[in-house]
This record gives sequence, C-alpha cells and structure tokens, in this order.
Amino acid sequence: MIASSTKKSPLEIWWLAIRPRTLPAAAAPVLVGSALAFYDNAFQFFPALAALLGALLLQIGANLANDVFDFKKGADTHERLGPPRVTQMGLLAPNQVLIGMCVSLGLAALIGLYLIYVGGWVILVIGILAILCAIAYTGGPFPLGYLGLGEVFVFLFFGLAAVCGTYFVQAGTVSPLAWLAAIPIGLLACAILVVNNLRDIDTDRAAGKKTLAVRFGVNAAKWEYRVFLALAYLIPLTFVFFDFELLWVLLAWGSLPLARPLLRLVQNERGRALNAALAGTARLEFVYALLFASGLILARVL
Repeated sequence: MIASSTKKSPLEIWWLAIRPRTLPAAAAPVLVGSALAFYDNAFQFFPALAALLGALLLQIGANLANDVFDFKKGADTHERLGPPRVTQMGLLAPNQVLIGMCVSLGLAALIGLYLIYVGGWVILVIGILAILCAIAYTGGPFPLGYLGLGEVFVFLFFGLAAVCGTYFVQAGTVSPLAWLAAIPIGLLACAILVVNNLRDIDTDRAAGKKTLAVRFGVNAAKWEYRVFLALAYLIPLTFVFFDFELLWVLLAWGSLPLARPLLRLVQNERGRALNAALAGTARLEFVYALLFASGLILARVL
C-alpha cells in the first residue's frame, strides 16, 4: 500500500495529512480573543501570535492523531466517506504519522513555554489538558470521540479555552465578555463535528464509535446542528447589554448567507454529500469569527 506514495511528493502527502482546510477553524477563536483584548486596550502582539501558532500546531497534532488512531481502531476503512486520510490510503505508515503528531504537539508545547512565562500556571494547565485531549480524542483506552463526548471537549477547548486563553495571555485576566464571546465560537466548532458525525454515522456505528449521532440518530444530529447555529447568531445580541457601542459585533450576522445553504445540506443530504457541508461549516466559523473580531475592533476605534 505504501507504494502509492510514489504518486505524490512527500510534501504533498504531509500537506494532505495535516488537513489544511481545518486550520482556519483553529485560528477563529484566537482572532476573537485577540480582538477582544484590543477592545479592552490589552492587545499584545507576541502573545497573540504565539497563541495563534500554538492553536494551529495543536489542530495539526489532533488531525494526525485522528488519522492514525481511527485507522487502528477500524473506523477508517475503504468505505470512508470523508476527505482522504493518509494512513487509511497507505500514503504514510502509522509510525510515520505518530512521529508527525509528536513533532506537532512538541512544537506546540515549546510555544506553550513562552505563553506559560507570560500567563503563568493557568496556561500550563490548559496546555497540558489540550495536548492530552488532542491525543485522547481518538487514542488511548478511553477515546473521547468514541464515547460521545466529542462536542463537550470541542466546546471546552476550541471555544472557552481558546478564546479565553488567548485573551488571558494578553490581558492577564478573563473578562465576562471573553467568556461570552467564547460561546458562539465553541458552538460553531461543535457544528463542524456534528456534520462529521452525521456523515459517518453508519461507519461509526459499525466501528463501535458511539458519537451523539450514533446514540440518538440522524434527526437528533440535524436538530443539534440547527440549535448550535441558531445560538451562535443570537448570542451577539447580548453584547449590546454590556455596551451599546458593541452593536458592531452584529457584523457577525454578515455570515448568515453562508449558513442558509449549509442548513439545507444538513437537512437533506447524507453520506459523502455532507463533505461540502463540513468544509462549508468550517468556512462559516472562520468568516463569522473574522466579522465578529472586526466588530470588536470597530467598536474600539470608532
């Protein structure tokens, strides 16, 4: 199987392995956390940059971990409906992907040393937990994704921890607005996972991967997606209660035209056709975050 790698260069294979289309979703919470720090006159360039690089490396490490551990657990077979994975395709051996995972997470840990210097022991705890969960999502004796806990941990780490952590390393504290801003970003990250699990419901069930979609069925997963998107668009309204000038965060509603066709896709399609909804939801989160962050910046400068 490894011989198939001759069709692609090593660089192309590793580029495929890191799944670059997932990286904007990792950048989204850092954008929001940094923009909120700017709004509060607390923005610091180097901690913000380190938070961004750390988030991207953690996402890459998690992608590689999912690639190899799903293959080892039998969740990735020739019937896989999602985007190609290098272990399942035989482009890289499992040990190679594990080494790549360790390198990515190791680099994230090195960047984390600087963030620990800036933010103290709180960042150390968050960093250790983030690395452990990146591995434990599909690896280890109690893989979170296989136990139906995926949405919980995605919300915690790609919403609360990422937004509030980015804000904390710049401001030295976490404001009520930071907690609030983390919620829609976490919900949209969860919506990406919901599409993934809805698409893979049959293969996950066969592999014993008990996602919420497997546990509660197709209709429940569709409602889960709708609720996550609806709440993500309602929460910006609450910012106005803190300060009327924060009305600018309603710029996030400018991403609504991207959400409408995604809702239709999730409602009407199954299987491989949901790959378009998966990529579209990741794009939606990034555009939403970009517009939300722009609103926070405008609220400060205007």
